Amino acid sequence: MTTPDASLSGTFTIGGDMPVKRLGFGAMRITGPGIWGEPQDIEEARRTLRRVPELGIDFIDTADSYGPEVSERLIGEVLAPYSAGTIIATKAGLTRTGPNVWKQVGRPEYLEQEIHMSLRRLKLERIDLWQLHRIDAKVPRDEQFGAIAGFIKAGLVGHVGLSEVSVEEIKAAQKFFPVATVQNRYNFTALGSDPVLDYCEAEGIGFIPWAPLGSGNLKSGPATAALEAKYGASINQLALAWALKRSPVMLPIPGTSKVKHLEENVAAAAIQLSDEDFATIGGLGR
Repeated sequence: MTTPDASLSGTFTIGGDMPVKRLGFGAMRITGPGIWGEPQDIEEARRTLRRVPELGIDFIDTADSYGPEVSERLIGEVLAPYSAGTIIATKAGLTRTGPNVWKQVGRPEYLEQEIHMSLRRLKLERIDLWQLHRIDAKVPRDEQFGAIAGFIKAGLVGHVGLSEVSVEEIKAAQKFFPVATVQNRYNFTALGSDPVLDYCEAEGIGFIPWAPLGSGNLKSGPATAALEAKYGASINQLALAWALKRSPVMLPIPGTSKVKHLEENVAAAAIQLSDEDFATIGGLGR
C-alpha cells in the first residue's frame, strides 16, 4: 500500500540542514494507559511502528518520559537500524511517578544522563533533534540553556528544540543556541500559541503541534458535517489538513498505537482544503 500523497504535504528543513516530510509520527501512544507502562497490545504497537517508514514518514517524535522509557525502547527495537533520512526526535525534562503524572526536572546533570539513556534505548550515536520537554521553574533557565549548549558542543545532539514555551522564552534560549523547533499544544480548537507559531514562521523554526487531534477529543458536529462529506474525510483528517495548511513550518505528529489509525492519519496529507474551508475550520476555535 502506498500513501495517497507520497510527499506527505511537502518538506521542512529542520535547523537548515535536516529535511523531513511535514507529516510525522508521534510515539507517545505506543505505551500503556496514562502514558504509563507497556502498550495493551504490544504486537499491534510494533506493527504500527513498522508501518511508519513504509508509509513514507521520516520524522518520529518521542520522549524519555513516555512509558517512561517504553516508547524509546520499542522504537529502537523495531526500527533500528533506521532507514536513510529518518529523523528520531526525543525529549527530556519530565519525570514520571505514575499514570498521567508529569514532574519537571531540568538539572543539567539529569538532562545529560537522560540524553545518554535515550541514545542507548534508541540505538543512536547522536540525537539529531533533542528537545527540552519543559523549562524547569525550579532551576535557573540560563543554567538549563547553558547546559544544552554544552550538549551540542559535545556532539551528543545535533539540533535543539523547546516545548511549551512563549516567544520571550524562545528569544532567551536563542542567546545560548539556535532553536530549531518548538513543540506547543496546538490544533484548530486550541489556538493559544498563535503568536509563538507566527514567531517560528518568521524565524524559520519548525513548529511541532502536540495534540494536533485534540488528544482524541475532536468531535464532529453541524459545523463540520458538510466539510466531512465534501472531502470524504473524518474530523481528525480535516484537523490535520488544516494544520498542514496553517503554516509552512508546521510539523504535525499525530500519534497512535494502531495501524488503521496511522493509515487514516497519513491519508489526511492528500486533502487540499480550499481557502474558504480552511477559514471555516479555523474559525471554530475562536
